[in-house]
Amino acid sequence: MKEYTLQTEIWLPRPLDEVFAFFAEARNLEALTPPWVKFSVLTPGHIEMRPGALIDYQIRVHGIPIRWRTEITEWQPPNHFVDKQLRGPYRLWHHTHAFEERDGGTLCLDHVRYCPRGGALIHWLFVRRDVERIFNYRQQRLRQLFP
Repeated sequence: MKEYTLQTEIWLPRPLDEVFAFFAEARNLEALTPPWVKFSVLTPGHIEMRPGALIDYQIRVHGIPIRWRTEITEWQPPNHFVDKQLRGPYRLWHHTHAFEERDGGTLCLDHVRYCPRGGALIHWLFVRRDVERIFNYRQQRLRQLFP
């Protein structure tokens, strides 16, 4: 099983506590996900972010509805947290979100390790491009939300 990585970073001109608080609200992921993914949080009520927290979502991958469950495996406010897929479109999805005070704002770093179902060909044909587009959209939205 081949593992791929994606790393992104974006500097936002806002305080670390403010940026982390936004990410600490699981439902805000809907605002950062492109509309074509048709992303929605299915977990009812308030989601307390902590190690062991489970979050259920629904997404569409090329029009096919897929349920996705992640677990928060690390929670270290306001510096980082990790979510790991328990069920969903990947064989492996391990996403580290890190935050650093830098130059009067906050540097947001994403490090994703993932293994798509279907192997290298499916990754090359679809998955790599899809993941990159989703994270590019995410960065555009963060710039809009934190001017």
